[in-house]
Amino acid sequence: MQGWIFEAAMLIAFGCSWPASIVKSLRTRFVRGKSPIFMAIVLLGYACGILHKVLNPPPETAGFLARHILWLYWLDMALVGTDLALYFRFRKNKEQH
Repeated sequence: MQGWIFEAAMLIAFGCSWPASIVKSLRTRFVRGKSPIFMAIVLLGYACGILHKVLNPPPETAGFLARHILWLYWLDMALVGTDLALYFRFRKNKEQH
């Protein structure tokens, strides 16, 4: 079994958590407990994954998932970037009780 499947599963699993975080920020307009440093580190990790894929592309004979896994990195990076932007948009809002 190719490692691409596990890499894709990891990216999909990580990617599933960000929409929930984004929706919560949009719904509550409150971001207490979120760490912009953590999100920036995650973005850096995804950027390194993208760079690795660009420098070491899969062979043409690789399967569909292996050839298109780069899109999962971009999607996850966009989700984290959105959550980070919402952090800066709502960071000064006070929690409503």
